Amino acid sequence: MIRKQMKDTFKNKAVLIQLILLPVVSFILERVIRPEGVPELMYTKMFAAMYMAMAPLTAMSAIIAEEKEKNTLRVLMMSNVKPGQYLTGIGAYVWIISMIGSVLFAVSFPAADMPFFFLVMGVGFLISIVIGAVIGITAKNQMSAGSVGAMAMIILSFIPMFAMFNEGIGAVARFLYTQQTRFLLDAMSFAEIKWDGAVILAANAILAVVMFFVAFRKKGLE
Repeated sequence: MIRKQMKDTFKNKAVLIQLILLPVVSFILERVIRPEGVPELMYTKMFAAMYMAMAPLTAMSAIIAEEKEKNTLRVLMMSNVKPGQYLTGIGAYVWIISMIGSVLFAVSFPAADMPFFFLVMGVGFLISIVIGAVIGITAKNQMSAGSVGAMAMIILSFIPMFAMFNEGIGAVARFLYTQQTRFLLDAMSFAEIKWDGAVILAANAILAVVMFFVAFRKKGLE
């Protein structure tokens, strides 16, 4: 199943672009087009937070919606692949390729900061994957999944970016896990983790899991 998904990922240019575009853009901006006065690693941290929401969410929802539309899932279910096994396998695959993509971000950080960076990204990827699964399960087809996924990406990735320049938006954005993970990337230290941020991050994770179980119970893998 993982081999199949690898082949499908390279065929699906929309998903492939999501996985490599932001890391490459941030790498270039950080080294080539960083204006004077811009803090070091600002582009890397900003695009990493955006990537956290965009890449795994898009990939997860697209994979599930496409296989539902093409009836591939029905064939898998008839081959004694259980829904839990399928979703776990797809989720693990998306998490791994997202982590591989995050390596391009990590090379900008000092070696001592890389473990913290990967930990934060890994947690954010998990939440995005669950949200992507919700979208894929509830979507009627690939077009529907793409539309809903685009709206979710705008909210989760662009609002935290706008919050950097507007306090009003920042007051709303702080309740998003992408904003809290961006705070962690700015701090780059376990000592800087605040209890309210940890609570918000946990609440986002719990909400995503609850939405997943509600969606799965209602729709299943039709």
